[in-house]
Amino acid sequence: QVQLVDSGGGLVQAGGSLRLSCAASGRTFSTYVMGWFRQAPGKEREFVAAISWSGDTTHYADSVKGRFTISRDNAKKTVSTLQMNSLKPEDTAVYYCAASNGAYYYSTRPEVYDYWGQGTQVTVSS
Repeated sequence: QVQLVDSGGGLVQAGGSLRLSCAASGRTFSTYVMGWFRQAPGKEREFVAAISWSGDTTHYADSVKGRFTISRDNAKKTVSTLQMNSLKPEDTAVYYCAASNGAYYYSTRPEVYDYWGQGTQVTVSS
């Protein structure tokens, strides 16, 4: 069974940090674009960050640029991580990792992604 499993969420104060991880099983995702999305209550799922299959190209939403860092390690089970620094209350959401076989270097469109994690809750208190 092909699975992506998100972990690392939690409750943190504004200005704090969290590191999210995305573990893969059932197949290799070394040739897939990896992305992170988030969804806050009452809002649509929105793009956060993406990284090309080689790791050479990254792309971030303007709202997280300079604070979040996406990375990947194709040799490990944890295929992607999202380091989140200087967290703000508006970063509160359920965060999802995703894998796309169709994107070229990256994609901000959720419909392009083929596999999704179950989500991990991030709550930032003011």
